[in-house]
Parts: sequence; C-alpha cells; structure tokens
Amino acid sequence: MNFLTLLMIAIGLSMDSFSVSISSGIFLKKFQLGEVLKISIILALFQGLFTATGWILGIKFSDLISSIDHWIAFVLLVYLGIKMIHESFKNEESEISSLSNKKVFLLGFATSIDALAVGISFAFLQTPIIIPTVAITATTLIFSIFGLYIGTKFGNIKWLNIELIGGLILIAIGVKILIEHLFNL
Repeated sequence: MNFLTLLMIAIGLSMDSFSVSISSGIFLKKFQLGEVLKISIILALFQGLFTATGWILGIKFSDLISSIDHWIAFVLLVYLGIKMIHESFKNEESEISSLSNKKVFLLGFATSIDALAVGISFAFLQTPIIIPTVAITATTLIFSIFGLYIGTKFGNIKWLNIELIGGLILIAIGVKILIEHLFNL
C-alpha cells in the first residue's frame, strides 16, 4: 500500500473524530490544553486500537462486525447527542470545563468502529499493520486537536446554545454513519 492511499484512509477515518472534536470543543467553550490532549489522545488511541484489533480479528468475524457496526455507532452517538441536547435546556449558566471520561470513551468507541472494518480489510490485503496503525492514530490526533480548537472558538459565542448544537452534531454524525452503511455510500 502506498503512502498516499494510506494517508487518504487515515484522513477518512479521522473525519468522524474531527466532527466529534468540534462538537466537544463547543461543549468545552475554552481551549484547555489538558482537556484537549485527553480527548484527542483517547479518540486517536481508539482509532489505532480498533484498526489493529480489526486486523487481528481478520476474516473470522468480519461478517458479524460489518453487519452491526453502523448500528452500534448510531446508538452511541444519538444517545450522547440527546443527552447533550437535554443538558442544553437546563437553566444553568455554569461553564462546563471538561467532559467525563465515560463520555469521551463512548465517543472514542463510537467514532472508531469503522476503523475495525478497515483493520479487517488490511488483513484481507495482507498489509502489515504497524505503519497503518501509527498513521491512523497520528492523523486522528492531529485532526482531533484541530477540531477541538475550532469548537472552542465557537463555544465562546454567548448567544449560541452550544450544547444544543453539539448534541445535534453528534446525532447528525450517527445518522450519517447509519445512512452510509445502510445504502452502501
């Protein structure tokens, strides 16, 4: 596999994490290096680990995983989106400065299910997994940091209901994943 192909795969896999990072940045409201690194590293590690896990599982479980991956991602993202929307209607003016580890891990899991399928395809192609895993992890890390930065810039706009927007973005990502898989887009 050539570098350009690998880079395009890594960028493609990073897009869901990028979108979730924008939403998370909106939720955070201000750029805090510790929170940004925590979220970005978790999202990136999930992408890399799911890619490697998919490669390890290989052909044996590909039919089972590919038949439900989109539903798992859809349910998790919609659940988190609805929870954020619900929180947006609370009349609290407190600024949330961090996302719980549980939420971040659920986001990492939900956005990385496609990486499992990519790992399986690498096994089909008999591609050594170390370089793709490192490339996917690094690309996701960079895109996540950038997404969080963008989100925090929008999070500082006072008249926006940022939790509502973040929740809607998560639901939209979940619906997008479901539609792509159901209609093979």
